[in-house]
Amino acid sequence: MMSALMQTYARLPVTFSHGEGVYLFDTEGRRYLDGISGIGVNGLGHGHAAVTAAIRDQADKLLHTSNLYRIEGQEELANALTRVSGMDTCFFGNSGAEANEAAIKLARLYGHERGIKKPAIIVLEGAFHGRTLATLSATGNRKIQAGFEPLVAGFIRAPRNDIEAVRQIAGNNPDVVAFLAEPIQGESGVYPLDAQYLREVRELCDAQDWLLMLDEVQTGNGRTGNYFAYQGMGFVPDVVTTAKGLGNGVPIGACLSRGKAAGILGAGQHGSTYGGNPLVC
Repeated sequence: MMSALMQTYARLPVTFSHGEGVYLFDTEGRRYLDGISGIGVNGLGHGHAAVTAAIRDQADKLLHTSNLYRIEGQEELANALTRVSGMDTCFFGNSGAEANEAAIKLARLYGHERGIKKPAIIVLEGAFHGRTLATLSATGNRKIQAGFEPLVAGFIRAPRNDIEAVRQIAGNNPDVVAFLAEPIQGESGVYPLDAQYLREVRELCDAQDWLLMLDEVQTGNGRTGNYFAYQGMGFVPDVVTTAKGLGNGVPIGACLSRGKAAGILGAGQHGSTYGGNPLVC
């Protein structure tokens, strides 16, 4: 029988029935070492007793109310994330792409508040920030952009680890308001950004009054040794996004901000129906 699913994935001919720790088991009873980890998601493995118990307990109580009301667990998680990251405020969505969309909107609003009519964001060659139209436009991969033109304007691309290229952009583009990058590029290959390069970007952002925004969707939540990769690099961004390992398979993403970035988004300027609901938090 033909599947009713849209064929957006070239799926492998295997179906998994359950998992235990680092192992997955297919419907034929074969065991696999899960090296994919749900595409960088299952940091605590499969069938983790504490995760399962927390989900079961919350599902018995309340799944969803909406962000029209206060959600105790959401506020507790926001406090924990801002504390561990050094940020001030947190917005919850359902994925890394949504977290990055929030960051992009935040940067644009920041620019408009400064009187810039067409705010621009510097992004890097080889970057991956998601598959929504704006995050796809920020992504540095023509293969996955093809067919979705016209892309969203307002992104200026630079080579990775080239501070002179960023300085040149700064000198020629007065509409730049932010710099967005992954500390370690993942989708284009494993390409770490140099810590010295990012520290110099931090200095340039301060001099130009730009926001430094880091996409830690893949590198966050302890994956590099620190909770966030930048914590081992000697600087702090203005905005950091994360997802994947944050929920261990439960769909959640977060956009964190501090200082001048923290109070930019106000009531009615951004939102999410399911984001940060009682179950995921």
